[in-house]
Amino acid sequence: MPTIIDAITSRSSKRAYLPKPVPKEIQEKILHAASMTPSGANMQPWKVYAISNEDLLKKIGDAIIKKMNEGVVHDQFIQYYPVKWVHPYKKRRVITGAGLYKLMEVDRKDNDTRIKMWQDNFRWFGAKTVFFVFTDKANIDGAEGALLDCGAYMQSIMLAAQEFGIESCPQGSTTEFGKVVAEALDAPDNLAFLYSVVLGYEDKEAKINTYQPTRVPLKESVTFID
Repeated sequence: MPTIIDAITSRSSKRAYLPKPVPKEIQEKILHAASMTPSGANMQPWKVYAISNEDLLKKIGDAIIKKMNEGVVHDQFIQYYPVKWVHPYKKRRVITGAGLYKLMEVDRKDNDTRIKMWQDNFRWFGAKTVFFVFTDKANIDGAEGALLDCGAYMQSIMLAAQEFGIESCPQGSTTEFGKVVAEALDAPDNLAFLYSVVLGYEDKEAKINTYQPTRVPLKESVTFID
């Protein structure tokens, strides 16, 4: 029987899915498991829109791509990526992106294909189910704890999904257009969009799904003090 360690170390973000929504009963089981994620003072700061409606997903994606085509870089509630990239994080980002494009045989000067690959984020990689996670604006007004808790909640969703043969991809790309997502969903004014998680059934024939970025050795991120 697979262990929790197996679930953590074997999963990778998938970027091509079969056109098959995740059944609602499975979504509920995943979300119930994720609801057990610990949070500061048991705040449980996450608010989720679990969407399998194709028209609505297309509406959200169209709205984001329209903004991009208008030259808007981001329209967000929270700043997801560093404003100033420094070593070694910038290098890791570059290596990860370069590795993906190399696998897909996309030339660094092929901007059209690169833009299409980026916009695939907002076509949900062909998946038919996406979880959009918000928190109350009051939770992040001068505080960041809720962001940590909602990050742990994201991990719980993705690990619980594996129990049902469901693959996933967390999306910081939608974070950058959080206000666009909120408007398309007609979310209440008190909510701030944080991120989305694509869920679905992997297209096992898709080359892009073989990509798995390397992780740095423990010595680069851990200090043991005995």
